Amino acid sequence: MSDTLKPVVNISEVDFRESSHGDKFAAKLGRVGPMIGSDGLGCTVTIVPPGKAAFPFHAHHCVDEMFVVLVGTGEYRIGDERYPVKSGDVLAAPAGGPETAHQIINTGEGDLQYLAFSSKAEADVVEYPDSGKFAVTSRHDWTSGTGGVRFVGRPESSVGYWDGE
Repeated sequence: MSDTLKPVVNISEVDFRESSHGDKFAAKLGRVGPMIGSDGLGCTVTIVPPGKAAFPFHAHHCVDEMFVVLVGTGEYRIGDERYPVKSGDVLAAPAGGPETAHQIINTGEGDLQYLAFSSKAEADVVEYPDSGKFAVTSRHDWTSGTGGVRFVGRPESSVGYWDGE
């Protein structure tokens, strides 16, 4: 390991960035994976205030995710089901389609804090069943919003394969 990376990091050492949209989404996100030199496995500390979710209901085609609830209570949407969650619960979000779409919502009175682990993929397709959108990414850095390819759209906005050729 290099001198700047440590194999042990405490959550109190993580730098957080704020993320929010409208009245449904808000979170503090802190990436742990890069701090400990993890290239093949992502880990993010996520802190969600009461009544909010960090992200829209979504399904990754190429990335598996797993969540460990550290503090608080909430509701886990996965596919057509909803489950109450609390500190100590481990949640699975395997790659797939709408049947594995998932979202964690803070239904408690205090912050909901969880670790989000993910496999890494150079490319992914993400479906958003609530809004009918999809996203395609390849070599895109979601943290900085730069690099690679990122496209968010709806199936009806697709063009033909030979369009413009």
